[in-house]
Amino acid sequence: MTACESKTLLHDTPAIFIRNLQFHWQPGAGPLLSIPAFTLAAGERLFVYGPSGSGKSSLLNLLAGVAVAQQGELQVFGQPLTALSASARDQFRARELGIIFQQFNLLPYLSALDNLRLRLHFLPRTQRAAAEARLQPLLAALGIGQMQHRPATQLSVGQQQRVAVARALLGEPRLILADEPSSALDSDSRDSFMRLLLDQCSATGASLVFVSHDRSLAGYFDRQLDISEFNPAPVQPGLAEVAP
Repeated sequence: MTACESKTLLHDTPAIFIRNLQFHWQPGAGPLLSIPAFTLAAGERLFVYGPSGSGKSSLLNLLAGVAVAQQGELQVFGQPLTALSASARDQFRARELGIIFQQFNLLPYLSALDNLRLRLHFLPRTQRAAAEARLQPLLAALGIGQMQHRPATQLSVGQQQRVAVARALLGEPRLILADEPSSALDSDSRDSFMRLLLDQCSATGASLVFVSHDRSLAGYFDRQLDISEFNPAPVQPGLAEVAP
């Protein structure tokens, strides 16, 4: 196979492929998610919405390999996650995925730069040098170069969010998972953040799965998904979804 053919094959491989997937948190309970078929193309940007408890965070946990479906097939860039051990899923997640958490999950006593450098330790050695070289350009592109030495506690919410985005993008992962990352922002800051995130994903060709309650954001994405379509049980209003 030539290098050109190899690149074409990689591009043609879906970012996400799901078939006949069944997932529940409690043994013997009915499925929280039941997905007969779903595909996300490489480079595609998906907006996922639905009420609390409908399975949005569970879907992200499955895609990240943190949770494992009890039945069915789930592939991320051609890799069947159920075929991997827990440690292999951790390695796959570090190598191929970037995750933006709702609460950002920055270590408060570390500077913005050191929070990013901590991410480098989880990357495969083959990716670390390139990621290290990209640190300063990425900080500059996100507008946080001048405050990179400040502790996370001294950053505004918007600045912390940009650090969280930079951390997710380090290593140029092929899939970005974002869990309500804009919920703490006002409308102007939210729109600025969305443009920044999508520009960075476009620059690296990363696929994006973005979860939010805010339906007004749907226009930024290639398509949208109501996760309730894959939830066979009625959702109780106000019931929060909690992973064990």
